[in-house]
Amino acid sequence: MHGDSFHGEDNEFDWNSEDEREIENFTASSCSSLTIPSGEAVASSAEASSSAGSSGSKMIDHFIGMGFSERMVAEAIQEHGEENANLILETLLTYSERSSASSSGTKIIDHFVGMGFSEKMVAKAIQENGEENMDLILETLLTYSAIEEPPQKQANADSDNFSSECEGSFLDDFSDTDSFESEDITIFGSGGDDSLRSLIRMGYSPEDASIAIQRCGPDATIADLTEFIDVAQMAKAEDASFSADKPKPKNLDCGNSKQKKRSMLEYDMWKRKKQRLGDGFLDGDDEPLRLPNPMIGFGVPNELALVTQRSLPQAAIGPPYFYYENVALAPKGVWQTISLHLFEVEPEFVDSKYFCAAARKRGYVHNLPINNRYPLLPIPAHTIHEALPLTRRWWPSWDTRTQLNCLQTCVGSAKLTEKIRKAVEEYEGEPPLSVQKFVLDQCRKWNLVWVGRNKVAPLEPDEVEMLLGFPRNHTRGGGISRTDRYKSLGNSFQVDTVAYHLSVLKDLFPDGLNLLSLFSGIGGAEVALHRLGIRLKTVVSVEISEVNRNILRCWWEQTNQTGNLIDIPDIQQLDAERLEELMNAFGAFDLVVGGSPCNNLAGSNRHHRDGLDGKESSLFYDYCRVLNLVMSMAARHF
Repeated sequence: MHGDSFHGEDNEFDWNSEDEREIENFTASSCSSLTIPSGEAVASSAEASSSAGSSGSKMIDHFIGMGFSERMVAEAIQEHGEENANLILETLLTYSERSSASSSGTKIIDHFVGMGFSEKMVAKAIQENGEENMDLILETLLTYSAIEEPPQKQANADSDNFSSECEGSFLDDFSDTDSFESEDITIFGSGGDDSLRSLIRMGYSPEDASIAIQRCGPDATIADLTEFIDVAQMAKAEDASFSADKPKPKNLDCGNSKQKKRSMLEYDMWKRKKQRLGDGFLDGDDEPLRLPNPMIGFGVPNELALVTQRSLPQAAIGPPYFYYENVALAPKGVWQTISLHLFEVEPEFVDSKYFCAAARKRGYVHNLPINNRYPLLPIPAHTIHEALPLTRRWWPSWDTRTQLNCLQTCVGSAKLTEKIRKAVEEYEGEPPLSVQKFVLDQCRKWNLVWVGRNKVAPLEPDEVEMLLGFPRNHTRGGGISRTDRYKSLGNSFQVDTVAYHLSVLKDLFPDGLNLLSLFSGIGGAEVALHRLGIRLKTVVSVEISEVNRNILRCWWEQTNQTGNLIDIPDIQQLDAERLEELMNAFGAFDLVVGGSPCNNLAGSNRHHRDGLDGKESSLFYDYCRVLNLVMSMAARHF
């Protein structure tokens, strides 16, 4: 709590209570003196017996008996002398009125400080709005809180308390999530002005908010606007023509093998695309890829399929099959680049809210058949109350969420949930709209659910496992902390979604398949294939995280897999020689699955705004390198 004192218009007035400002030298047993205008000292010791002292003492006792404090009486006598008792009384009444105002102001400050707001912030809100309207003060405080103190990652969270404290920017956490993904989010009021205020309260700058409203339209939902801002912020060069970003072989003789391979690959793909699209491509006629709405890809269960057949480029026809995943809300040009490097196969964009109770907008580039898909059974819950039935009892009517947003790698803090509890419990009925909006904004950001009267809480790791389609306790035990569980789950596949796409392999490989799993994570693809009943003959898993490798190894053993599991920690180790060795030992790979890190692409998982050129996301080019090697080597096996 800040120690800044609050000063109103009367800078001489002391806001401390009278009890805290009592002066001991006015007690009956003290040996102090009171100075009066004549300059004479009135003795208060037992030996003082002058008439002036006796008169002053009696007057002090007289007004103290009326309920005024000894200090206040002494100040009034010092100001007016002892002659005019009526003037002294009038002054005391004035002092008392001011003291009452001071006590009231102190109580208001204490009230809001107890709700978790800083003393400095409360004082500022009272100064701006006065003390009369408590709701207006609270609304102002919530606005201050959204702008000045949005949540961020808890930098040094221990294993049992991994959370994001409400200080700093919540976009700095380690999640691959797309913020505010729920399409149910609506703005309060109508028009761009209300949207602008809402975005500013969420912590976005007025400039970013204004541009988003201008580009998306004044009727766009808050979800659309925040997604636009998140994506636009990471574009390295917005509205730049492709010719300005023309990849060029650079420093090819510097000895950096990885950079050399990547630069050559980029340049080759750029030439191929130029040949296909002609000169208009260089003039900036390459239109940005537009995400579908609804985001159901080539079809989802219980929805009419938008695409029933497609033709693949000859070079992309399997086997072997490949399946690549990443966040849908990437900067301009990223998905065109991904598609171009993956044999110009059209991406399939799917939101996992059609498969479970949580949104997860992802793009998938693959050469799998798209007919005769089928979902995993049993069909998972599609709403919050179906997935978490115990929350229904406590869920307030004004929280209209039916599904959760994208599951993140970190969770809301205890400080945040306590602030929400205090904000809501101040009202016997429904809280005012300003409080509802604050609470709902935080609940949507952090996927908080109602677990008691006025109590919200983050999801538990086992609940996240269930929502993502993993078996219970998939990430539990073996020395794995809660921090690591949240992080690993937040970066994983949604199993039901992936299984729906991979289900076509069941009939193609009745005896099982060989899987090359790049950037395996906690084994989302492996779990999906196992749940589909497809035998895993050999799995070569490439995963840099030891925690994730241990999780996958533990699952492999617990499910009594009969095939071979080979761990490789670094994709740089997977060169042509190693691939040849593996394929000679176990046969050709039937499926190459991967989802390279999205840290430089979109959502709150970004570390830097470098797109596919970023340190983490550039591993996509290693996926392409390995896939090209597998495709060329497989020609000798199939």
